[in-house]
Amino acid sequence: MRHSYIQGPMEMITKPSTSSAWRTYMGDGLSMPVEDTASPWVRCGIILAAGDGTRLRPMIRRLRGDELPKQYVRFDGRSSMLEQTVDRATTLIPEERLYTVIGRHHLSYRDAREQLDRRGGQIIAQPANKETAPGLLLPLMHLYKRYPEAVVAVFPSDHAISDGDLFMSYVDCAFHVVEQHPWLVVQLGVEPSGPEPEYGYILPGEVITRDDHTEVRAVVGFVEKPNASTAGLLALQGGVWNTMVMVFRAKTWLRLICDVLPELFDAFRRIYHAIGTPDEAHVIEEVYATIRPVNLSAGFLSSIAATTPSPLAVLPVRGVSWSDWGSERRIPASLQLTTQI
Repeated sequence: MRHSYIQGPMEMITKPSTSSAWRTYMGDGLSMPVEDTASPWVRCGIILAAGDGTRLRPMIRRLRGDELPKQYVRFDGRSSMLEQTVDRATTLIPEERLYTVIGRHHLSYRDAREQLDRRGGQIIAQPANKETAPGLLLPLMHLYKRYPEAVVAVFPSDHAISDGDLFMSYVDCAFHVVEQHPWLVVQLGVEPSGPEPEYGYILPGEVITRDDHTEVRAVVGFVEKPNASTAGLLALQGGVWNTMVMVFRAKTWLRLICDVLPELFDAFRRIYHAIGTPDEAHVIEEVYATIRPVNLSAGFLSSIAATTPSPLAVLPVRGVSWSDWGSERRIPASLQLTTQI
């Protein structure tokens, strides 16, 4: 089992001195920030695989007789959602720059251990599940320690995608946008195929940048799990499904965390400084014992969307069938639409 906690050049993660520091960093309008513009970008990836898939446990018990988290289950008999996610990510990002966060208890399952052992990159084990914001920050601390100039793509590990190459071309486009406008956080939103009340929606606003094939828009807001009639209206108004796939500069993300969730920032700054030292494991345990769970969408991104100017942007994805396997009913229909069968 590869648990790689990489040591790297020490770089202090510091708080802005005032609440306006983030706007100063962003600059005016779409002008490039002065800081670090000469530094080369390094593309890295984070795979979120720390969830337990509780809603699919009854189905998995029927299929397997255990409670293997859904991202490791080979529903199609050939590859798991985690394996498919890694395969897509490595078309753009070298394996050694992929950081996969898991639950430490996942290692009690042989199938999980075997899948993780076959993959390169860095495996980061959380001592407890404290929701998606800490789940992203823990691998980001390790990544930032090694690659402080990283531009990071985040991939949930429980999504079924019909055309991986096309989807990853949109991720590549998001990388290019962030490399040109490094204060932006670009989220990928899939154009709905119909009203889906169990998904989250991103509401696009004005165009920030476009080319002949794609456009990036400002994020006006989020709607989480609307009723069926509202979901249909959102789709008609241009709302897109929130995939939680996003691209951002690591430093930008940490400054936003510092502004919006300063207590969480302070806790993970402790972890950052402990990485590579004899105290690392103890500090991580101690931090996770004290932090509260924070949902990435409700507890962080929604607050960022309300700021002026907001760094959040959305890249609408067209021509891709996408499904978040959060319920049993989605799996058979999704398998028929994707290339998994």
